[in-house]
Amino acid sequence: MAVDLRDIVSKRAIEIEELNGKSIAIDAYNVFYQFLSIIRQPDGTPLMDDKGSITSHLSGLFYRNTELISKGITPIYVFDGLPSVLKQKTINARMQRKREAQAAWKEAVEKGDIEAARAKAQQTVRMTKEIVESGKALLGLMGIPCINAPSEGEAQASHMCAQGQVYAVGSQDYDTMLFGAPAVVRNLTISGKRKLPGKNVYVNVSTELLNFKDTLEKNGITHRQLIWTGILLGTDFNEGVKGVGPKTALKIVKSAKKIEDVKAYVKQKYNYEFELDIEEVEHLFMKPEVKDITGQELDSFSKLWPNKEGIISFMCAMHGFSEDRIEKYTDKLMELKGHSAQKTISNWFK
Repeated sequence: MAVDLRDIVSKRAIEIEELNGKSIAIDAYNVFYQFLSIIRQPDGTPLMDDKGSITSHLSGLFYRNTELISKGITPIYVFDGLPSVLKQKTINARMQRKREAQAAWKEAVEKGDIEAARAKAQQTVRMTKEIVESGKALLGLMGIPCINAPSEGEAQASHMCAQGQVYAVGSQDYDTMLFGAPAVVRNLTISGKRKLPGKNVYVNVSTELLNFKDTLEKNGITHRQLIWTGILLGTDFNEGVKGVGPKTALKIVKSAKKIEDVKAYVKQKYNYEFELDIEEVEHLFMKPEVKDITGQELDSFSKLWPNKEGIISFMCAMHGFSEDRIEKYTDKLMELKGHSAQKTISNWFK
């Protein structure tokens, strides 16, 4: 689960044009899940080609990234590597919830309850090897860089941001801040109105810029204390403490000098013991497994170019998309790349 830090992070709404000329390291799985959840037929069935392969993510990746590039944004997709041992429990729990949602979706479809079917279908999203590989193939054909992280994609993207190789990390999850990302952009791939899950209600959505340094200063805490706050609320790697919200978590960590103090407090106050060694969770956020991206790799990214014939063949011949529409957007993509071809490596990444 993603930790809910929305009430304590420093953030501001921005216009997408403010990111013109910026490069964003995007948490790939986070974006893939969004597209797979949202781009569906009325009963919740994902888009598929005539061979039965899911194509919802391909539609989202193609059109959204063309739009981002048209705004002067350079997207760089960072993919998860091997999950940590700590995350395996979370993955197992998620799989169980997806199996339950799948059964509920089938029942809703049989009853003709389209609203319930769509809501349950959004909870069944699974990231298969086929989905990941097809997404990477499309991004490659579009000339968009892809990086394989050794472990958590959010951690790798945050590392690149801290190294000054990208302007910000693109992710919906607030817990990206726990990895120390100096800047995080939310709603980079969502604009306008969004339907609330399970409700016939739409809300306005704006792009947000989260600031790590300002968040620490605003709350009078250190990076470690921000991580402790996340641990109390619950992260992808541990269960949170029932009854502890963001404000209470802040009070607890601000009175603690070390993580053992946090454990002792919740044991006394809430009679709660963490299910695992939370020092390991702290270490995972403070010292995540990441790799350095070399100047040579960055230079190779700046030389990537869209493959028009490849895109049309992949999207239309292989996956059944409309050739007229795909060709139109591919021509736009080629033109946009042409306008940015004069950038030097020193100002391409910033």
